[in-house]
Amino acid sequence: MESRVSYEDYDVCVVGLGYVGITLTAALLSTGRRVLGYEYNKAVAEDLAAGVLQLSEPGVEEIIRDSAGGRLHVTSDLAGGKLPPVVIICVGTPIQTDGQDPNLHHLQAAVETISEGIDDETLVIVRSTVPVGTTRNLVLPLLRRKVADPLVAFCPERTIQGKALAELLSLPQIVGGINEEAVRRATELFASQTPTVVPVSSVEAAEMIKLICNCHTDLIYGFGNEIALMAEKLGLDAVELISSANRDYPRPDLHMPGFVGGSCLTKDPYLLMHALKPHGHTPGMVSATRSLNESLPRRIGERVMAALWEQGCDPAEAKILVSGFAYKGQPETDDLRGAPYEALLDVLRGRVGEIVAHDFVVPRERIAALGLRPVELADGFTDAHAAVFLNNHLSYRDLDLDSMVARMRPPAVVYDTWRILPSSSKNVMRLGLA
Repeated sequence: MESRVSYEDYDVCVVGLGYVGITLTAALLSTGRRVLGYEYNKAVAEDLAAGVLQLSEPGVEEIIRDSAGGRLHVTSDLAGGKLPPVVIICVGTPIQTDGQDPNLHHLQAAVETISEGIDDETLVIVRSTVPVGTTRNLVLPLLRRKVADPLVAFCPERTIQGKALAELLSLPQIVGGINEEAVRRATELFASQTPTVVPVSSVEAAEMIKLICNCHTDLIYGFGNEIALMAEKLGLDAVELISSANRDYPRPDLHMPGFVGGSCLTKDPYLLMHALKPHGHTPGMVSATRSLNESLPRRIGERVMAALWEQGCDPAEAKILVSGFAYKGQPETDDLRGAPYEALLDVLRGRVGEIVAHDFVVPRERIAALGLRPVELADGFTDAHAAVFLNNHLSYRDLDLDSMVARMRPPAVVYDTWRILPSSSKNVMRLGLA
């Protein structure tokens, strides 16, 4: 049985130790804070309590390992005590299965869990990404069941995976509060962690800022993909168009085509659209961009299938290598959330003879759990009829593609979705290259 500790000995309680929660915990620890971590998943909590981290993020594992059992205490049971003066909620807010509306059950459960351990001096910070209005209309009423006038702030995370710890200690922190005291307290906390704190007029403004940042990124990437699709129709090379347009030109750069993945960019546009439904408004650019970006994995899957047929290979008898399961390769990550492999596999499964899988970072056992056979890259090429590269890990640039293709069977279709393979490679299919 887990030994009891005095929660009041800690400066901050972080609720939800997934990606956002554990990286924030590492940042807080790095500035000398004592952190109480709460994680509903008992197995994950036990690993973290022992200093074992199950995700890849530079610098975070070392801090967790060195702090576990000392300045960091992790539990899967918060019952029985007053919580630290600051509680930060970092639980996931996924999209409903087979839908586009948010599932806020984890957030509601987290608020109900902490409510018994707070008082009118506890600052509750919501860091989970939510539709505009959620902090005031969901979180605040739940807390008021225990405290008449709770201190509540919304302070979003805006980091990039692979650089999260460095960015948590350097990027501006947005702070919105229910009242001036909540803003003051949240500002004081984050001012010890990052050089710039940006107070805004309300929790709604802070919620909106998080969403529009990610929707803007989705839109930028989406326009690069739109250029690629147009270039294919017109028989032009999208990379030539974009690189030539950008060269020494002072306007904002056009982005190269590629997949848009991860837990944020694939979800947050729907959170923003959900918030606007009651107001009778659909953000057309946001909606159209998301639809376009979501279509790419299926488009590429169908294009590979068509290439096999066109060159006399029945896909039902083909072996296909899929490489790059993490949603991005730069900065490298092992995160599978929102990755394009899911939609691609929907196209390939049941229609091809065999799918083998490779990733430079994602552990083999996680790939095997997807029902695929994990392989080393050279083994994956051997006797494959097609190879599809889904992310832009820099190790692909070192690949001797000619020798790898020599291992393949005809028609040796290679699809380089990010144009990461050596540029001299011949007979390689690429998005936006007719």
